[in-house]
Amino acid sequence: MFNRILLPTDGTDAMQTVIDHAIDIASRRDAVIHILYVVDDRAFLTLQDGMKADVIAELEAEGETALEATARLFDDSDIKTTTALRKGDPADEIISYATETDVDLITMGTRRADYTENLVGSVSQSIVARADIPVLTTNLTRDDDI
Repeated sequence: MFNRILLPTDGTDAMQTVIDHAIDIASRRDAVIHILYVVDDRAFLTLQDGMKADVIAELEAEGETALEATARLFDDSDIKTTTALRKGDPADEIISYATETDVDLITMGTRRADYTENLVGSVSQSIVARADIPVLTTNLTRDDDI
């Protein structure tokens, strides 16, 4: 149980709490951490092709940087990691990756916010509702949330 853990990341410092939980779980179970970054390209579908390609390329570069930075946080542990970058709807891509790689647990952040903000559009909420495997959500606190 929990031999392969999926850690979707947005590359922000707020992810540290989620990473700490993933390290704790993985170290107890000798699990592999799959770090995933999804470039949400839906907002750019209406841009002209050249402009869209430039924006997507920049977002992919940011994603690669976030993946490398997150993977480095595991360097001081014996935990094995793998990274992947995808494009598309984040919830769809997270579910798809989890299925394709046969992960046992998804651990991800969520932001506590106004009820109306969480009513529509929460990636973590969609994952919890759709995943066939356990999902551990951890509240992410930003300075402006306090």
